[in-house]
Amino acid sequence: MTPNVTTAVAPEAFGLGTFAASGQTFVGMLRDGVVHDTRPVLGRDATIRSLLQDWDAAIDTLIEVAPSLTSGISLEALEVLPPVQPAGQILCAGANYRVHVEQIVQSTLRNAGDPRSDEELHAFALETVERQAQTDPFMFVGLPSAVSGAHDDVILWTPGEQHDWELELGVILKTAAHRISPEESFDNIAGYVMSNDITVRDVMSRSNVPLTDFVTSKNRPTYFPTGPVILPSRFVSDYRRLRITLKVNGETMQDELVADIIHGVEKCVSYASHSARLSAGDMILTGSPAGNAGKHGNRWLRPGDVMEASITGLGTQVTRCVAPPQ
Repeated sequence: MTPNVTTAVAPEAFGLGTFAASGQTFVGMLRDGVVHDTRPVLGRDATIRSLLQDWDAAIDTLIEVAPSLTSGISLEALEVLPPVQPAGQILCAGANYRVHVEQIVQSTLRNAGDPRSDEELHAFALETVERQAQTDPFMFVGLPSAVSGAHDDVILWTPGEQHDWELELGVILKTAAHRISPEESFDNIAGYVMSNDITVRDVMSRSNVPLTDFVTSKNRPTYFPTGPVILPSRFVSDYRRLRITLKVNGETMQDELVADIIHGVEKCVSYASHSARLSAGDMILTGSPAGNAGKHGNRWLRPGDVMEASITGLGTQVTRCVAPPQ
């Protein structure tokens, strides 16, 4: 039986994002597709970054006034910016979903000519997943300059032709964190956020350098469409019951519960804090589930494609792929 994901998010939940209209930028509260301007409550100079200084108090205030809010602005009528301005540090977990890793291992071995049967390769892939679960997360660094808004175009930069999607659940930190335990991680999390880690597969490796090129393959401008909102963590009873879904031109490519994750949110945040000194506003991405382009017959992104991405309670991203400027 599929878990009821709707119960993972409190019915009174709302998301907070950064929006612009008529040349003015403001913090908006998103509920049921309608954005409420928080400036009358939080002040004209409030930003997500300033609210992080006393995040819990800000959420308390908004919960108190939320029932009295009756009018708002349609999300489609606003410019939707990345929630945190400017974006903070980004640390990303890779190969962190069980079915995803199983698929990668099996397809890689089969493409390399491994003579074992499908059943043998599947068993070997399962063993690989279990070994991975006993180790630390694999993480790499993202660049803030690659972050774009949830409705911005995604530019399919060259070099590289094999542009892929990787929708991920992330968290935004509300406090600095260094060398914290997994159990302490939730005390440092402001809320959950959605980001699509665009990846160009055919430029990840170079023939003359035995290393992965994460800058060219993952960190060019618009390669981290993020938002539209941060869902405060207090509204989420169990992040593992959130569902990650991504469609390309209406066709479902990714559809998986976060429950398939290998190293959970708390482990990823803790591990990142032991590798770097984290700050309020930093984003930790926790990996992408199965269903990348390789699983769909190498159906890479093309100019004109429209990606529709959603995670339970986090709103929807709608991004159009475009050719790079000449």
